[in-house]
Amino acid sequence: MAIILNRTTTFATNGTVTAAGLHNLIDDTEIYAGLITTQSELTTVGTADQLLIAVYGVSDTETPRRATVQNLFDDALTNGTYTDGHISGNLTYGIATGNRTISTSATITTGTIPNLTSSTANITLGTIPTLTTGTTTSTAANITNGTIQTLTASTGTIGTFNSTTGTIATLNSTTGTIATLNSTTGTIATLNSTTGTIATLNSTTGTITNLSTTLAGDFTITQGTGTIGTAKVTPTNLSQPFTSGVQVASTSGTAIDFTGIPSWAKRVTVMLNGVSITGTSLMQVQIGSSSFSTSGYVSNVWTANVTNTSATTGFLISATNANTAVYHANILICTLGSNTWLESHSAGGVGGYNAIGGGSITLGGSLDRIRLTADGTQTFDAGTVNIMYEG
Repeated sequence: MAIILNRTTTFATNGTVTAAGLHNLIDDTEIYAGLITTQSELTTVGTADQLLIAVYGVSDTETPRRATVQNLFDDALTNGTYTDGHISGNLTYGIATGNRTISTSATITTGTIPNLTSSTANITLGTIPTLTTGTTTSTAANITNGTIQTLTASTGTIGTFNSTTGTIATLNSTTGTIATLNSTTGTIATLNSTTGTIATLNSTTGTITNLSTTLAGDFTITQGTGTIGTAKVTPTNLSQPFTSGVQVASTSGTAIDFTGIPSWAKRVTVMLNGVSITGTSLMQVQIGSSSFSTSGYVSNVWTANVTNTSATTGFLISATNANTAVYHANILICTLGSNTWLESHSAGGVGGYNAIGGGSITLGGSLDRIRLTADGTQTFDAGTVNIMYEG
């Protein structure tokens, strides 16, 4: 066993032992480190294990006092102040009160921070009831879960603003640019931007209660009312505009056909300019779906110098005709719905053949063709014909 006590007084064999020598043997004895280092090591310390402690401020003649490990650390952590402490392992504690400065850069995985003031912080999960900052500028901020009660920026740029879930109660930006604002689910109650550009606004599900802006590109309003202030809507800007056919010379042939009329057409106008035929048969207009209808018409026409004339083979242009007659007319054919079409016209004819008329027919499908003809044998010998349709 190692020497743990240094005796400063030594007695010789058969020597004289005095009282002073005995006193010095005790009073001058020194304790070596072996008193501790030679003992068996405890790798685990229990809270009930006891230590000897010299109480500060009492006389050197006072004996040490004993204390448990539990009482030692309870009292030391409650009343002591320790600076520059480093803990490499996990720190587990109950309730921490008072002001605590942890770090300028900290990672908190779970818990609640009532008041967080920080210039740089990453929070992956948790709730911050109050976040106080002076001026914060960030070019990239990712919040995976949680709620931002109010996000207000007087000046700044949000490069990309993506929110997969959550609610932005009010987003106010007086100056700046939101390059891309994507929201797959949620509601933006009020989106106000007095100056700036939202390059792309995508919302697959949700409601924008009030959106006031000047739109330069294409847009679709599926519900509600869109107001086009003082802007002009020209036919070329309509989704189903006025469309003119190709003018055809009516100087030959027994029929002039126009096909390929789209299904969305609601009104078709047939225009005659100085049209005539070689004989005296009555000119008529026939329409059809996939093929021309040659029966089922209700048509009646009146010409100034004769009585009324009716037909079922087409819409008659005039009640009488001569091979010298020349007609000018606008013939309107409009849908009533359910593939029922109504016809009306007035025609001015050289030689006194002025006429007015009307009629109807129900087709088996959408109108896609119009024909101008007579009896199928007499041919056209003058003028031009064209159509115009609209949705």
